Amino acid sequence: MALALPLRHPARLSPVLPVMAVVALLALPTAPGGDGGAGPADALSALVVGYCAVRLLRARRRPLTRRAAVLLGLPVFGVSLAALHAVSPGAGIAGLGRYLQIFVLVPAAVLLLVRDRRDFRLLAWSFVALAGWQGAIGVHQYVTGTGATYQGQEIRAVGTFGPSDVMGMATVVSFGLICAAGLALGRGPVRVRLTATACALALLLPLAVSFSRGAWIATAVTLVVQLVLAGLRRALKAGAVVVAVCVVLVGGFGAGTAMLQERIDSITQVTDAPDQSVTDRYTMWAAAVDMWRGHPLTGVGLKGFPEYRDGHASLALSSGSDTGGAGAAFRKQPLLSPHNMYLLVLGEQGLIGLLCLAGGWLALLVCALRGLHRSRAPGGHGLDCALAACGLLIWQLIDFVYADIGGPSTVLTAVCFGLVAWWALVGADDATGVPGTR
Repeated sequence: MALALPLRHPARLSPVLPVMAVVALLALPTAPGGDGGAGPADALSALVVGYCAVRLLRARRRPLTRRAAVLLGLPVFGVSLAALHAVSPGAGIAGLGRYLQIFVLVPAAVLLLVRDRRDFRLLAWSFVALAGWQGAIGVHQYVTGTGATYQGQEIRAVGTFGPSDVMGMATVVSFGLICAAGLALGRGPVRVRLTATACALALLLPLAVSFSRGAWIATAVTLVVQLVLAGLRRALKAGAVVVAVCVVLVGGFGAGTAMLQERIDSITQVTDAPDQSVTDRYTMWAAAVDMWRGHPLTGVGLKGFPEYRDGHASLALSSGSDTGGAGAAFRKQPLLSPHNMYLLVLGEQGLIGLLCLAGGWLALLVCALRGLHRSRAPGGHGLDCALAACGLLIWQLIDFVYADIGGPSTVLTAVCFGLVAWWALVGADDATGVPGTR
């Protein structure tokens, strides 16, 4: 009898625990001055995919529905075609593996490992916890002047990701804030909603001191959409609370420094008086479009942007961006991507690749929004999951206008797509089911 209890205990463990371990590994610091490539979390994500495959073989069941297989498998065609036209076989294989990891394999594994809304909420809270950890480190960096270099001062909050991945902490904090907002706007217990609200408000400060304009815009738009989808009355109440908190942060704690205000003002000056970083981005966007014009259907091939960049970019492009601080020495980081996911795919994979990838994302968004509508109906369930899933996808689709994949935090994007896929393809269909099951 004493041996029976430990044997039954593992069966009660959630299969999403390995996915939560992937999220937890992103709390570890990256090597100072590293190139911002794949890290331990990426390696563990490969093991999670293998673990999911073993579970499917043991269960001997059909892994995905036809709709899920089509939507998640759409990118495979465009990416495989672009890999055949890569600048070298090695680049093609590396690019193919990365795209399949982020947009196909890991999302499919997360979709299959999430059993119900309880598992979804576990992963959502793990996003919030990671955001809280990285945000706390980021605020400490800002206050003590130990962050990444920004306008000659080491005040930019980057968390454990270092100056080579300045978007890493901003992405993590944004995901956590969006998940917390979804959990707060749901119909869960009051204690849970109050906790989620406090977490969301606390994450506003580290997001502010990340100095990431793209993350600010994507988060602001997403929060407004979440509030509107949750209901007009809730939107007005939550909006009043956010305004009050921002006033306290700016006026009471001095979060509105001159640099922060200047960064905010620069959002409206990206066309009239752009700084060098914006000029570089416009130049690389134009280069990506020019690559696509030369190869409209299949692009220049995976990993081809750095090779073709100089032949298509104007002289306005600088030699690289200056990075340093947060424990790393000063270095000139080369500009190897257009910092726009849609234009990166268009330039390297052509129109076929963009339609396959973005088409799948839009289909997931439609399915997720339909499920959100069901969850809001009388007797519906899972509104918090619906708001979190829709928010994560909307944030990512907006942020891809200013960013692309790359760096250790990219694996969190894969988990994000997995959560969205579960709600859109499984949870949305059972939004009127028994609470806590689906």
